[in-house]
Amino acid sequence: MFAVIRTGGRQYRVVPDDVLEIGKIAGDVGTIVQLGEVLLVGGEQPVLGTPTVAGASVAAEVLQHKRGPKVISFKKRRRKNSRRKRGYRDEITVLRITEILTNDNKPTIGPRPKREKVAAQPAEDDDEAPKAAKEKASAKKAPAKKAAAKKAPAKSRAKSATAKKAAAKHKRDKK
Repeated sequence: MFAVIRTGGRQYRVVPDDVLEIGKIAGDVGTIVQLGEVLLVGGEQPVLGTPTVAGASVAAEVLQHKRGPKVISFKKRRRKNSRRKRGYRDEITVLRITEILTNDNKPTIGPRPKREKVAAQPAEDDDEAPKAAKEKASAKKAPAKKAAAKKAPAKSRAKSATAKKAAAKHKRDKK
């Protein structure tokens, strides 16, 4: 079963468990909202609304409120030293469609429980592995410092060679 809904001046074809981004609507994250403007309910016998299907609604869970990508409007009138730059970001609500309701029914499916992040607890043997990794990291850093120290004397040799050439040239000029 599917439905075509209208919200925010746009139309969306939705099926249960769809996730879609629409213009901002009222509702806290994790709550169920009902979208009442259903234009079409499809299935074995599609029902077309005039303009909306009577008694039909779509239940959706609010997943997130966020802002869309930045849109820049730049206008320029050439040779008139006139420029205008404006930008904005749309407010967006992310929804998950839970069910399509007909005959003025109420939503039966509640919001999904949030997943909790489970951090793996390190065992006794795992403590040795991070220590070995730290030792390897420190071992890798040490040669880099030594290499930088070796480069410095090479520069001083180059400077002393140019200084010697300049001194020799100066001696030739005096004679």
